[in-house]
Amino acid sequence: MDVLAVRQAIAFGRKWAIEGNGPLVLEMKTYRYGGHSMSDPGTTYRTREEIQHMRSTSDPIMGYKQRLLDNGIATEEELKIIEKQAKHFIDSELAKAKAEPEPLASDLWNDVYVKGSEVPYLRGRVPEETHHY
Repeated sequence: MDVLAVRQAIAFGRKWAIEGNGPLVLEMKTYRYGGHSMSDPGTTYRTREEIQHMRSTSDPIMGYKQRLLDNGIATEEELKIIEKQAKHFIDSELAKAKAEPEPLASDLWNDVYVKGSEVPYLRGRVPEETHHY
């Protein structure tokens, strides 16, 4: 889970596609720290120690942070300032989003496909939720 490796792979894939070389599959290996849902703590099929080990050795944000520190690109203090600014930005944008009215349920079907490439219909959770384009 290396941020720079992902960036490099995406740049390669973009160039590959733009040059007309056809489709390309990029496999991204990740690790989910939490369970599958609110009712799944994620600890019935793996230990807390495994989760903590993965977080301490493979977390992409912490790995990138350590790279910045190891290479003298940023100091711990500078990174704390950036993290504080990012948290403030996220909190601010979240407040704006929460102030907006809820979107219409019918908007769920918008912008799923590029115009002209739509399938005849999309099925929802149950057949009654089928949306015809």
